[in-house]
Amino acid sequence: MNDGSTPRFLQGVFEFRGKGFTEPVTVDESLRYVVPAGATTQPVYFRGGNSADEMITIALYRDGDPMRYFPIAAKGTLHVSLRVVEDLLADTVLELRLLAPAESAGTVVIDLGLIEI
Repeated sequence: MNDGSTPRFLQGVFEFRGKGFTEPVTVDESLRYVVPAGATTQPVYFRGGNSADEMITIALYRDGDPMRYFPIAAKGTLHVSLRVVEDLLADTVLELRLLAPAESAGTVVIDLGLIEI
């Protein structure tokens, strides 16, 4: 039975270089999503992995403003089921950005699950 919802994912494995915790970095253009006209979207989970020797944070931005923060421990992983979900309306722009200590470098694995209704 089709309930009219479609899963969407912002995901991948990306090399990064930090610019500091006060200067978010766009990781990759593929980590940007615009809610289509006539639809609403809900973020439902986040998974991440960090190869660096320092903690990093992935921030979910909505229309240019931070919406959620996901700190990932040094050489660690994180899985968060989002219990507080919000309906994001058409034309809302979501983007994942990275915050990390200046000059830190590593690989980040990102998987954000969305449901488009």
